[in-house]
Amino acid sequence: MAWYIIKIAITALIIVIVSEISKRLPLLGSLIASLPLISVLGMIWIFQETKDAQKLITHAEGTFWYVLPSLPMFLVMPWMMKKGISFYLSLGCGILLTVILYLVMTKLLARLGMNL
Repeated sequence: MAWYIIKIAITALIIVIVSEISKRLPLLGSLIASLPLISVLGMIWIFQETKDAQKLITHAEGTFWYVLPSLPMFLVMPWMMKKGISFYLSLGCGILLTVILYLVMTKLLARLGMNL
């Protein structure tokens, strides 16, 4: 139980740090947010807890493929906001776009023999 609390605390701390830095220095916050910190921590925790290289390989490959369809959200959302569309509607559209692209990516990769 203590291990789960430590993992939650570290993850939450990273999110709070990025949020606080972004308030003062938005581009530095963006740089930190773009680092795969949570993915790296996840891989460390998976390996520490399981010592299963195949699980880690599957996780890393899946993360790569799922990052790609999430990237357009970071262009669509600010574009919509620049057009005067509200933050929440822009965020919702970005999330919806990401979900659609996840489904497309999953179907496309399945046709290529890779099941995520």
